Amino acid sequence: AGAVSENTEMRSILDECLAEISGKLTYNVCYLECPIAFSDGELDFGFMKTSSKALLKRMEGCTAAIVFAATVGIEIDRIIRKYSAISSAKQLLFNAIGAERVEALCDVFFESVKKEKAELGLSVASRFSPGYADLPIEFQREIFSALDCSRKIGITLNQSMLMTPTKSVTAIIGVKNENNRIH
Repeated sequence: AGAVSENTEMRSILDECLAEISGKLTYNVCYLECPIAFSDGELDFGFMKTSSKALLKRMEGCTAAIVFAATVGIEIDRIIRKYSAISSAKQLLFNAIGAERVEALCDVFFESVKKEKAELGLSVASRFSPGYADLPIEFQREIFSALDCSRKIGITLNQSMLMTPTKSVTAIIGVKNENNRIH
């Protein structure tokens, strides 16, 4: 009976959190599409080059990239900060809700890019973010500069490469022309 009442209590707290955050998130994305070139083990986006082996592998066969930033806004950060002193359970739940919401936003953006490119006879490679595998987190600086994230969607980047709002993501999606493949 103890586990059932704990589950009921946790569900009740989650419902309270979902009600409190309802309508307070702002879903924003900014992006650019750029041609890419491969040369001497480097991937050139025009605004920056990288020798990340993992990204080179992911972008194999791609002729362009969509570089994007996404955020669910600053309000989730304010709520998480508020509950850090009041309720660790709610703080944890709001953290999880924020993470899930920004990932869902990235998924929706990816699916819309995938659909748009499919209509043009193109395909896409799954998204890849700075800090993943061997792509340095510092790559964020160039993405922020190229996208003008601060002005366009209100995301800032500090010296430690942490974004504010914290529930924000930067990523790269490769674009492939399947029709030009040599068989």
